[in-house]
Amino acid sequence: MAKHRRVWGHSAFNKYLHEGRGQGGGADYKPWITVHDFPSTGMVSRVLGATTGRIHHLMSNLELSLFYLLDWSNDVLDIREQYPLLDLVQVIKIAEDAGIRYPYDPKSGFPYVLTSDFYVETKQGAMAIAVKPSSELRKLRVREKLEIERRYWAVQGIDWSIMTENEINSTKANNIEWLSQARNLTLFGLSRATEDACCRYFLESYHADCFCPAFLFKAVERTFGLGEGMGLNIYKHLAYWRRIPFNIEEKVLLSEFQFSPNSCYVGGAV
Repeated sequence: MAKHRRVWGHSAFNKYLHEGRGQGGGADYKPWITVHDFPSTGMVSRVLGATTGRIHHLMSNLELSLFYLLDWSNDVLDIREQYPLLDLVQVIKIAEDAGIRYPYDPKSGFPYVLTSDFYVETKQGAMAIAVKPSSELRKLRVREKLEIERRYWAVQGIDWSIMTENEINSTKANNIEWLSQARNLTLFGLSRATEDACCRYFLESYHADCFCPAFLFKAVERTFGLGEGMGLNIYKHLAYWRRIPFNIEEKVLLSEFQFSPNSCYVGGAV
């Protein structure tokens, strides 16, 4: 739901519309709320999405975790966060019919714009998602606003759901976040030609009869004169883009990737 540091009114509403907020799709979508608009009580994040190719504005750790899960899914076509319920006449009527007090700015008397945390387009259709800590659902006012949101999407014929920490797989989300750090190897200074050569070398060695991650990391670093840690980054890059198997459901143990001269051997690669 939207919050604002300054008085919210008709001019601010029109300004947001003029800026294109809550409009567009894919790389062109602009969220109704950004991380700069109001002070958060938790962690806010700006994250580059692989699905959309744009920066996403996430207002909590839970939103961030769900975003990584959505961005990783092959079924997701578009992710629009902080998605506004812009038809104020309709939304206010929905609240009135439900006997719920609609939120207005106390100074201007202008209605706030409610938002869904995510509007997602998938291969199976569109859906809207509200993200809340389970403890928040004990609050009557939170439940009332969510009920307005639920009824709004029901009128639109869009599936709507609430997701808490109990429905969001944090291990999987953390793994995706870890892999995504190396999604783009050019950020580490690799040219496209070097990246292709490193990945080709890595894949050829990976599919050999004997495979030891730590030795292969060292081998690719020595072969191409890369800095320490780049072998792991290449592994993460290939795993993120699903070019090598990776168990996304299990917690990553960094000890498995640490180099030990006596631990293993990769067919003469080192």
